[in-house]
Amino acid sequence: MRVLSGAMHYFRTLPQQWPDRLRKLRAMGLDTVETYVPWNLHEPRPGEFDFTGPLDLERFLDEAAAAGLWAIVRPGPYICAEFDNGGLPSWLPGPLRCADPGFLEPMDRYFDQVVPLIARHQATRGGRVTMVQVENEYGSYGNDRTYLQHIADGLRDRGIEVPLFTSDGAGDLFLTGGTLPGVQATVNFGGRAGEQFAAFTKHRPQDPLFCMEYWNGWFDHWRDQHIVRDPADAAAGLDDILSRGASVNIYMAVGGTNFGFTAGANADGPYVDGAYQPTVTSYDYDAPIAEDGTLTPKYHAYREVLKNHTALPPLPEEDHPTLPAARLEAVDRLALLDCLDVLSTGTVRSAVPPTFEELGISHGLAVHTTRVSGPRDEPGMPLRTPGLRDRAHVFLDRQPLGVLERDTAEELPELRVPADGADLTLVVESMGRVNYGPLTGERKGITRGVLHERQFLFGWETEPVPLDDISGLPWGRPSALPGPAFLRTHLEVAEPADGYLALSGWGKGHVWINGFHLGRYWQTGPQETLYLPWPLLHRGSNEITVLELDRVPARPLITIEPAPSLGTPRESHSK
Repeated sequence: MRVLSGAMHYFRTLPQQWPDRLRKLRAMGLDTVETYVPWNLHEPRPGEFDFTGPLDLERFLDEAAAAGLWAIVRPGPYICAEFDNGGLPSWLPGPLRCADPGFLEPMDRYFDQVVPLIARHQATRGGRVTMVQVENEYGSYGNDRTYLQHIADGLRDRGIEVPLFTSDGAGDLFLTGGTLPGVQATVNFGGRAGEQFAAFTKHRPQDPLFCMEYWNGWFDHWRDQHIVRDPADAAAGLDDILSRGASVNIYMAVGGTNFGFTAGANADGPYVDGAYQPTVTSYDYDAPIAEDGTLTPKYHAYREVLKNHTALPPLPEEDHPTLPAARLEAVDRLALLDCLDVLSTGTVRSAVPPTFEELGISHGLAVHTTRVSGPRDEPGMPLRTPGLRDRAHVFLDRQPLGVLERDTAEELPELRVPADGADLTLVVESMGRVNYGPLTGERKGITRGVLHERQFLFGWETEPVPLDDISGLPWGRPSALPGPAFLRTHLEVAEPADGYLALSGWGKGHVWINGFHLGRYWQTGPQETLYLPWPLLHRGSNEITVLELDRVPARPLITIEPAPSLGTPRESHSK
């Protein structure tokens, strides 16, 4: 039986919006919704599990059933998904994704929690889950069949009765490394269906044709352009798949948002281990159903294709109110270095700066301080941070000296210290962990020490600042230090509606709405507005808090725009 599926990630859309997105997905002509399950969100700390609120997987599956959809669930443990660390918790030891006890034991503990939830919703038990994935694109990473079999056996032992499957690229490397005997294989691609299926069939002639990820759009990196795909080209690719009698899962069918610190990153180069490429906050993916739920031209082009292969439900009415344009000035200001006493999880003293993982935090900031003896007045004595992951603002006696950056500028050309010495402070920021390839599982922070020229600097005090909760910020405290700062304003709302928040003239940082972490912004682009979903707002006054890291504008204005702006588009090609 052919499957017509579309990907939607429940963790990238707020629960109040799930029914709307699922209803639109069904109306496009699809009969199934597919979702990943992010281990790192469901077990943020070892043994602490969360399946509530935006992470209520069972509620999502119930909503999918109510919309008339079957479901494909991909519980990992690794999901890629352009998600931080590919969905693997940052606290995991290495090696990853293999039959090493250090990985299998925590993975089994996670499966003990998540798999029974999925099992309850299987079609064999009156639910709507029809397929469950074994790992994810494993042939792009490893070749440990013992590990894959352990996962397959673990899914069965915990109650999965519906068909299991793997999904990989169509090349020999991928299909020989990522598949299992007796487990259905599927293939992922963005075009040239005949060529891809031919390569697949060479390895798996007995398996039905199924494109588990039809890449109909793409994701964006900071410092790049916004990638789009022509709707007619994407629709032709879909028609090519369906005309061959194959099943399909459109990836993504529903765009979403990398809230908080969840955006991942890629590494460039032929072996995906080169230059760092962090992913933007938006996961719109140029999907047929946009990040904000808008039905795009691609949606309507797909309906024209799908009507030749299935009966179409009625087209849903579009009702998408948006906030009126607004211009707000952030008048409250609080220097980051003036509020470490309420943000830090506790001072850590060590010989060298600890990584984020050693500090017990996944993301946020780490503020490292040491005393440097003087005088050091010779020219050409750089401050170096080899292996920096990912950026560091440098201060000498609390005066800013510059910014160090991963890959591009891991040293300041000169550090001069007065005769009586000085306090050297580095405010280190983590960006997304690499989510694909051999760099998955990277550590964050200062990974190879701090050097003045060739000399290691020892004796550090570190304040870990996870930024999980900013409700205790001491607004009103006198604060005049330069450098990173929190700023605050309020938005008056007559009736909650979607909005698009812009910070033109700002540098780089994070935004919270009523304490909810929307995600990162960065003037490098391409993304120019952050999607502000209506469920985060209430009637009356709504608090907007910004942590600006690079530069606070002379007049810090925040605007609410009438439409999203994801940057200058660049046409993608079929992959």
